[in-house]
Amino acid sequence: MTPTYIILAVLGTVVLWAIVAYNGFVTLVNRTKEAWADIDVQLKRRYDLIPNLINTVKGYATHESSVFENVTKARSQAMQAGTPAEHAASENMLTGALKSLFAVSEAYPDLKANQNFLSLQAELSDTENKIQAARRFYNGNVRDLNTSIESFPGNVIAGMFKFAKQEFFELDENAAAKEPVAVKF
Repeated sequence: MTPTYIILAVLGTVVLWAIVAYNGFVTLVNRTKEAWADIDVQLKRRYDLIPNLINTVKGYATHESSVFENVTKARSQAMQAGTPAEHAASENMLTGALKSLFAVSEAYPDLKANQNFLSLQAELSDTENKIQAARRFYNGNVRDLNTSIESFPGNVIAGMFKFAKQEFFELDENAAAKEPVAVKF
């Protein structure tokens, strides 16, 4: 009977390990989803600020319609992005468009002194910082999940239950795109 107990103990240990490993993957996947939701909240906040910013600048710089159209188009594309890679590409376009909007505002001293414009700038700057923090949190969770999926023996459980690697939310390699939106005047 001793070999039977040994075999049952080994099987019980393997089953217990599989349950713990599975639950660990579920936890990592849920943390990654939560982290992406944090990014999504901040991006939506950013998208909501942009129309107000455009309307404020429009009041002072009415002949700069191409800049406004570019910002609006970039915002629309960013809102429709699905995957982290699509979001990263569209956010890089939006950041560039916002930089051109702020460059236009440089030519209007009255605009730079407008309290509403200054308030929107501060909110956008705060949102940019929150997006950066949420992106770091998300990428850390993706790293942990992907490492667990690729490491032995976790890769056995990950393969059995179809846990998939996630994409990082990365900015474009273009150095200008890595700089935060300049909102100081």
